[in-house]
Amino acid sequence: MSILADCHLHSSFSADSDAPMESMIERGLQLGLTEMCFTEHMDHGMLDNGVSFEVDTEAYRRGFLDLKEKYRGKIELLFGVELGLEAQYADFLNAYSRAWDFDFIIGSSHTVAGKDPYFADFYEGRTEEEAYRAYFETIPKNLSAFSNVDTYGHLDYVVRYGPNKNRQYSYEKYKDVLDAALQALIEHGVGLEINSAGYKQGLGTANPCMDIIKAYRRMGGEIVTVGSDAHAPEWIAGQFESVRGLLLECGFRYYAVFRERKPHFLRL
Repeated sequence: MSILADCHLHSSFSADSDAPMESMIERGLQLGLTEMCFTEHMDHGMLDNGVSFEVDTEAYRRGFLDLKEKYRGKIELLFGVELGLEAQYADFLNAYSRAWDFDFIIGSSHTVAGKDPYFADFYEGRTEEEAYRAYFETIPKNLSAFSNVDTYGHLDYVVRYGPNKNRQYSYEKYKDVLDAALQALIEHGVGLEINSAGYKQGLGTANPCMDIIKAYRRMGGEIVTVGSDAHAPEWIAGQFESVRGLLLECGFRYYAVFRERKPHFLRL
């Protein structure tokens, strides 16, 4: 495996994971990873079935630093966060992102007007295409309101949970709104995450799909990050060889790892 940095990881500090952070690290060591970046969920105002997705950042940082010291010299551990982006929360996101010394910040669209595509009610009263378009149209709006992020997570996340997933989905079908989203990334200096969980979700590819990655490259995008979005040890670095092949086919030769919010480029 030539991609040895997994830059999208969740542990029990995130509401949707039960995995102890140390068990995630031990699995990373078994896989031969050289870097792991934890990116616990901070979705301000988001409640899923009454569960808050706002990480206790003080407790997270304290636990992280203890393990960073314990594993010093064995693996590089990086302190990150995954911010759920909605334009209405821009003031909170600005203050929060500057209050902590993160190495890496992922910005992700997890909700549209407070509704998560993970749940069926997101699709009620509209077609799948209308739901997908509503999701994609929020990306430039989110970045216009708040852009202090390093990469945009799983840009076509919505297709993981649509009624037909990606069977009736293509870049060409949504080219107008997807190109606007990619242009916003480039204008704001935000990278594109290649999230391998799409394979686990039965899409047969990463999020985003190959044609979006090619379009990002064609439009001048240069920064790609790679993450498994693992919430349990068994998913760490999942399908990274497939991701490497995907990136090479799309014209990339390097991927980025962020330290102290600055990209460092590693050869694929």
